[in-house]
Parts: sequence; C-alpha cells; structure tokens
Amino acid sequence: MKISALRVSKRLDEVHFSDIVQVRNKVMALRAAGEAVHGFHGGEPFFPTPLPVKYGIIQALIENKTRYAPSSGMEPLREAIAHKLRTFNGMKVTADQVLLTVGGSHALYAAFQCVLDPGDDVLLFSPYWTPIRELITGAQGRPLLVPTVSAISHGITASLERYSTPQTRAIYYNTPQNPNGIVFTRQHAEEVAAFARKRDLVVIADEAYEDIVYEGEHFSIATLPGMRERTLTTYTLSKSFSMTGLRVGYVVAEEPWMSGLRKIILYSTNGVSTPTQWGALEAMRMPRELLLGRREEYRQRRDVLVQALNEAGLECTPPAGAFYVFPKCGRIHKNSRKAAEILLDRARIATVPGVAFGAQGEGHLRFSYSLSMQMIEAGIDALKKFQA
Repeated sequence: MKISALRVSKRLDEVHFSDIVQVRNKVMALRAAGEAVHGFHGGEPFFPTPLPVKYGIIQALIENKTRYAPSSGMEPLREAIAHKLRTFNGMKVTADQVLLTVGGSHALYAAFQCVLDPGDDVLLFSPYWTPIRELITGAQGRPLLVPTVSAISHGITASLERYSTPQTRAIYYNTPQNPNGIVFTRQHAEEVAAFARKRDLVVIADEAYEDIVYEGEHFSIATLPGMRERTLTTYTLSKSFSMTGLRVGYVVAEEPWMSGLRKIILYSTNGVSTPTQWGALEAMRMPRELLLGRREEYRQRRDVLVQALNEAGLECTPPAGAFYVFPKCGRIHKNSRKAAEILLDRARIATVPGVAFGAQGEGHLRFSYSLSMQMIEAGIDALKKFQA
C-alpha cells in the first residue's frame, strides 16, 4: 500500500511542542477574558532594551543600512564579540571563530545539526531547557539524561560513565542552568572536559546566562586544555541585554566545525537582520557595570521570592545563577503538572511544571523572578492567601 506524500517528515515525529507554550496560551486566554494572572512562567528579562541598542537600530535604518550583511555576521560586530570573549571568557579567539545567529536557540540548532549524525547519542544534564531534547531529536540524535543534582553529589565522571553508550557523540553542557539555576564550577568543567577528551566527545556549551551568576564566577569550558577544538559554545544577547525579540546570538568554534556551521546558517536564515546587528554592536560596547547592576537587581528579587516560597512550604534552594527558582511542589501536589494547574486555577499564579524540563524535574515548579518587584510582591500575596 502506497503511503501518501501528504505527510510531515518522519524525523519530526519525536519533536514535540513544549509545556511552556501550553501554559503561555492558557495565561493569554485568562488575561483576554479579563482575569489578572501573576505571571511567574516567563523566561525573558523585565528590564527594557538599553537605549543605545535602540538608537543603533534607528540610526542604521535612517542611514539605509538595510541591505544584506554577510551571512556570518558583520565584521565589526564579530570583532567586538571576539574582544569580549578574550577579556571576559578567557577564550583565545578571533572574529573568524565567531558566527552570528538568529538568537541563542538558532546557535544551538546549528551546533546540533553540525555535530550529530542519525543514531548519535548526546549526554544531557537534566533537568534541561525544554527545546534541547527536541533540537537533539530533530537532528536524529538521542538524548541520554544525566541527573544534574545526583552527578554533582556522587561525581560527574561516574555519572557520565554510567549513562554513556558506545554511540555517544557529544555532551550538552549548560551553565548557569535553566530551570534550576545551578552553576557548574571550574572543577565540574574539568571533570566534563577530561571525560570528553578520554572518550573523544564533542561538547556543545550553552552559556546564555553567563552574566547572571550570584555565587562564584562563570567559567567557559572551552578555555580548558584540549577543549578549544572539541567545543562549540553558544551565546545570546537576549538575557544580558533584554533583546529577546531582536534575536541575536552567536556560536564560537574552530574548524572543522566552522565550515559546517557556516553552511547551516547560510541555508537556514542567511544571517541576522542588518539593522539589528548595528544595535547589537552598541550592546557589545556598553560598560559591564550595566550588567553588574542588573545582576544585583535579580539577586534582590531572588532573595525575596525564595524566602516567600520557603515560608509557604514550597522548599526552595537559592539558585546560584540565571533568574529562576525551582521549588518542590509536594505541598500542593506531587505531580508537577497538577500542581501548576492548581496554582493557576485557584490562585491565578502561572508557573511551569518541572516535568516539562525532563523526568528529573518532576516534583518541582519553575518560577521566574525576572519581574518587577511590585509584580513579585503581588504574586507572593496571592500565594499567602492560597490554600492547597
């Protein structure tokens, strides 16, 4: 029997939409009906986009800088990024090792497509940012979930050994982590790097929240001996500079990866919007004091929310990075989807069920504290009145 050609490609059969989208849609429906919702479910900065970025885009439009830029990105912007990587991340790179992408998610898409062949396995610390599993399966790879907390407690090397297979090709390494705010230390990075070198694996490093670290310091795994050639590191301007809708990210790598990445970027998007790149250049020129000030504001919000959650019986450890807390939800319901549903229905508090971030996230809820203090306090008041 002939199968109809009117079907989606089979490689998308295992690619699913996220629970976050479902939560967002329900919140939008409630607000459209006139309901007030305390939105702790989001994942973008509450700060406005810096004025120099906006003016850079406006000036580019006025000066008709709207034609195609090189698909790899404008040279001045790649030079500025390379300078930042050398001075802040400690990477010995030039502009030739930097490629602009349409946000950090596009950088990760390009990295997985460049590295994976059908049937390859990827070690993935879990819980994880929800699109990662789909990016791996979309590249016809298989994610192997490594429990992060257990790995830190019992040894990262032993955990990677336990979950690795002969088909393992890469490790996805995210720090600071979304959803739990865990920050891997240099010692953790050294363990992962040693395992990658021993097994001849590639590391895809996601450093989206590099500028939001409260305890300790951010450390880039690509700076370790023998890791430059086997690491593809992805970044975004979205979180640091409140540029989520402008879609600017970048990926850093060496050959043989650069040739493959250039092909994927060329034939997927052909580059980032030209005016947006001029705005991004202004972001890279901004003093780091701006980022340090924002980090302190996040810290204040973190501390207020963590205290309130613990007082409400939702056991919560202060995260070391990013802008999410990941409390246990057993007081409400042991099933995180049910707990999130109860909170939204009864208290109009929107969160994301922990299981959306992998099986290791079950029993938790993700709250974002990237909100105004007034919105956080209103949500806390609603939580105090809530009866499970």
